[in-house]
Amino acid sequence: MIKVRAGNDRGHANHGWLDSRHSFSFAEYYDPAFMGCSDLRVINDDWVDPGAGFGAHPHQDMEIITYVLEGTVEHRDTMNTHSRVSAGEVQIMSAGSGVRHSEYNASSSEPLNFLQIWIVPNQRDAEPRYGQKDFSDSAGITLLISPDGEEGSLPIRQDTRVYKILINSEALPFKPASKRIYYVQIARGALSLNGTALTAGDGAYIVEEDSLTFSADQQAEALLFELRSF
Repeated sequence: MIKVRAGNDRGHANHGWLDSRHSFSFAEYYDPAFMGCSDLRVINDDWVDPGAGFGAHPHQDMEIITYVLEGTVEHRDTMNTHSRVSAGEVQIMSAGSGVRHSEYNASSSEPLNFLQIWIVPNQRDAEPRYGQKDFSDSAGITLLISPDGEEGSLPIRQDTRVYKILINSEALPFKPASKRIYYVQIARGALSLNGTALTAGDGAYIVEEDSLTFSADQQAEALLFELRSF
């Protein structure tokens, strides 16, 4: 079963400096039909004006992934991390027992677009930690996030895997693991998943599919989440 979450139906918040689309209920946007998918709790598609951003604010007991599509995020946190995360890079912050951080558009002239993703951890009050890696050279299907950091991926405190799909004029097969559920988020372009058309902003719940085939007529980019089945 493939159930589409249309991008145009997502929650929307415009704060002037921030234009954000919410795949799942978040802040003032609430829809009981879209509370997440397994341990995946938030996918926000954020556009941030030049020089603007989120001032220092707290998080606790959440795995926070930032996937940059355009521009550069300037990040600071109470773990003494000061970094820049540019398009093609992935950042994961395990908030654990508590951390404060800020995120700004590092450019004074260009917009910033990133997906911010929250995943509920399988440990509470763990020591906060930070990871960052450049995946801009990857193509096809690439493992970005995994529990043990296998295949050069970044580690996460949850039984979750996140894959980057970068597809051109081709078909990419993927074999789902048994007793797992999946969610796909289209970041850029348009593709077909087992014959279901998806375009930028769309998501889809994937349950009990024996095989997946991603195909596109031109370049498209997506994230595929492998999650626990309760």
